[in-house]
This record gives sequence, C-alpha cells and structure tokens, in this order.
Amino acid sequence: MNRCGWCTQDSIYMDYHDKEWGRPVHDDRLLFEFLILEGAQAGLSWLTVLKKRENYRKAFDHFDVRQVARYDDQKIQELLSNDGIIRNRLKIVSAIRNARAYLDIQKEFGSFDRYLWRFTDGKIQKNHFKYYKDLPTQTPLSDAISKDLKIRGFNFVGSTIIYAYMQAVGMVNDHTQDCYLYHS
Repeated sequence: MNRCGWCTQDSIYMDYHDKEWGRPVHDDRLLFEFLILEGAQAGLSWLTVLKKRENYRKAFDHFDVRQVARYDDQKIQELLSNDGIIRNRLKIVSAIRNARAYLDIQKEFGSFDRYLWRFTDGKIQKNHFKYYKDLPTQTPLSDAISKDLKIRGFNFVGSTIIYAYMQAVGMVNDHTQDCYLYHS
C-alpha cells in the first residue's frame, strides 16, 4: 500500500496519515487542537508533535478552549515543567493567547469552523501533485488566512504553519497521486 512520501514507517505517522491527514474537520475542539499543535511544531518535526499529542491533550485540558483561555502564570509554570510537551515559553503563551482570540472568533461567527471554512466556501481544495516534493509550503490562501488570524490577535500562525494546518484539517487534500488515499 503506497502512502504519501512524507509518511515514514512509524506507526504513529502511518495512523495519522491514514485516518486524519486531509480529512475535513468541522469540530471546533479538534480545529483548536490542530491549531495549537501546528504552532507547537514550528521548527520541529510533525512526528515529534504526534508522539507528544496525548500528553498535550492532558496538559491542555483536552483542548477545551475556554479552559486554555483562562490559564495564568501558575499554569504556564506547570506547563513549562511538563516534559511530556514541548516546553517553549513562547509557544505555551501563544496557545493561551490564541485560545482567547479563538473565543472572539467563535463569538463573532458562531463557530471557528464557520469562520475557517468560509475561506474555501466550505469546499475541500483537492490538489493533484504527483510527488510529495511538489507540494507547496504556503499558498495565497494560506497567506490570506494567516494575515487575517494575525489581525485578530493570533500568533504562531505564519503562512507555512497555516498551510500545514489546512492540510491537517482537510481544507486541502494533498495526498499525492501515488498514495492509496488520493481518490478518497
């Protein structure tokens, strides 16, 4: 069974590729989880983040955005001492800041899902790349979403992070033509 070229033989990676990557997400909690995890991944491999995902879920109250938005200095210190997550102060503080901005978007649009998917008119962008190396790291659409999120107070949401996020939550289906999930 052929998978996309980025998918190593690590079982966590294969499971993620087979069951999640490129599949549309419309659940606000899961959209928030991926946003925080993609920001945490900056400068690291996605596999590193996936291996810590369950620890992140526990440490960040299962990505309950209301809980995360209320985190204080004591909670930040607790997270910085948690060796099950990436202990980067900027990324942790960013997660809290992003939770607060996320709540503002939910209030304005009714859900983050409604806000996010309006950028694609609710449609999945299916690309037709033959090789993994041909996939872009950012696009005009990821540029636009990144810019809008930054205006709304988010950080760790550069265009490259947002493009990876779009792939993760299925806004973009970048399974390559030789991947068994290409036609899904």
